[in-house]
Amino acid sequence: MKNIHSDNAPQAIGPYSQGIACDGWFYSSGQIPLGLDGQVVPGGVEEQAGQVFANLRAVLAAAGSSLAQVVKTTVFLKDLEDFAKLNAVYAEAFGTHKPARSCVQVARLPRDVLVEIEVIARVG
Repeated sequence: MKNIHSDNAPQAIGPYSQGIACDGWFYSSGQIPLGLDGQVVPGGVEEQAGQVFANLRAVLAAAGSSLAQVVKTTVFLKDLEDFAKLNAVYAEAFGTHKPARSCVQVARLPRDVLVEIEVIARVG
């Protein structure tokens, strides 16, 4: 097992790593819309999801992977009324690649953000 760290994504805000690589797989911690300064990016779910994908790209790259290697995502939304807006950003990020996905509404997310996403991806 290898802890994955990228200086191009915000530091973990708790006692966990940005992700773990193990046996050819990468498991990310949930990424929320924090900039490198550790602050929540302003805006709605589209802006926040855009930052989440930027953070995911950074930790995936540090693991030797990419969004094209993602096999499963889990999306946590504060409000499912934002589902269509999130889908537009999600579709742009993944293009024609369509990983398996779960999407759930949750009562609250860290720092009161609107979206959090975690991924499982192949490495290499």
